Amino acid sequence: MLDLKHVRENPSLYRDALSKRNHPAAALDEILALDVEWRKIKSEADELKAGRNKISLEVAAAKKRGDMNAQNLIEQSQSISAKIKGVDESADMIESRMRDKLLYLPNVPDASVPVGADESANPEVRKWGTPVKTSKDVMTHYDAATRLDIVDFERGPKLAGSRFVVLKGFGAVLERALIHFMLSTHVKNGYLEMYPPLLVNRKTITGTGQLPKFHEDQYWIERDDMYLIPTAEVPLTNYYADEILEESALAVKLTAHTPCFRREAGAYGKDIKGLIRQHQFNKVELVKLARPEDSFAELESMVVDAQSILEKLELPYRVIQLCTGDMGFSSAKTYDLEVWIPSQDKYREISSCSNCTDFQARRANIRFRRNGKPEFVHTLNGSGLAVGRTAVAILENYQDQDGVSIPKALRDYMGIDRLDFPKKRI
Repeated sequence: MLDLKHVRENPSLYRDALSKRNHPAAALDEILALDVEWRKIKSEADELKAGRNKISLEVAAAKKRGDMNAQNLIEQSQSISAKIKGVDESADMIESRMRDKLLYLPNVPDASVPVGADESANPEVRKWGTPVKTSKDVMTHYDAATRLDIVDFERGPKLAGSRFVVLKGFGAVLERALIHFMLSTHVKNGYLEMYPPLLVNRKTITGTGQLPKFHEDQYWIERDDMYLIPTAEVPLTNYYADEILEESALAVKLTAHTPCFRREAGAYGKDIKGLIRQHQFNKVELVKLARPEDSFAELESMVVDAQSILEKLELPYRVIQLCTGDMGFSSAKTYDLEVWIPSQDKYREISSCSNCTDFQARRANIRFRRNGKPEFVHTLNGSGLAVGRTAVAILENYQDQDGVSIPKALRDYMGIDRLDFPKKRI
């Protein structure tokens, strides 16, 4: 959430930021108008309270003198108290409306973020590895997995509906091996492994910015008012909600594997076949809580941690920086890692690493103590990596005419060197 005091003092800065993010500035104007009204009412309340305090002193003095007129003063105080109650209720109602509207405003892009309307304005930062296979050389991961009989694309929809699959045999082993490999790598890099709840309450998912604006994208259990997590970012970031950490504890570095659940409400017709876009998928998440002055350096190191998985698996990838119009709601700066998908002849997102500055920390009330004074931390999150998409990249980049080789870094986790296509019957 944005800092209302800073918004009030710098309205032009926020109008410009919203414009760069393709967000209407009218929402900001509504908040500023409510803020003027709220401050006016608060001033009225302060005047009434000052008047009541003055009368209270007069009542005390009158009682001390034995003055019989004290009762009149008491009645005046009671009348003022009734007015104060009404004014305070009005102020609380306006403050609540302001907070609700602030929850819909996105974070402000960092000055280093390129300005652009959509993904076409995202600059490439660097590439690693050289793609050696293209659509001419490989079958799709969908066809390869079907031929290997490691993913059941038919019975998943029977069990749960579209965009669900069942991993079987070495498909399940590959998934488990990737999760183990990713977590082991990140723990070696200083992250603390966690396993958080997969269901969270409304307060928690609001803290990271999924609510209220993106309610339709979430799986909501109405009876209990609980949400299936769209990413482990939600419970990991909120782990320290409403707490004050010591400065010496920063930076906090957490990692977790969880299933992730997304309705993909805005993705109708996209990536229907295969494992690219599922309603349920596994992901290893990275989360950091950092001092404000360290957070952008921590973002760069998070990207290095995420890309190290791709390098160990020897999968070609590139890093792009998202422009202002393509960043996520809570982010101030984001890098995407995109892995080479031969059957599509292009790179596809496999990780997104973001610095959310103090935006989520304000919503979740996560602070640290510096020189005796509480300050908001900066929160960061990134995929390290999306497991299903990593499996897709392996099935295609490591594919030959006889099957799929297992990356060397995974062989101890898998217990095999390759998956062979069944021989065709003559």
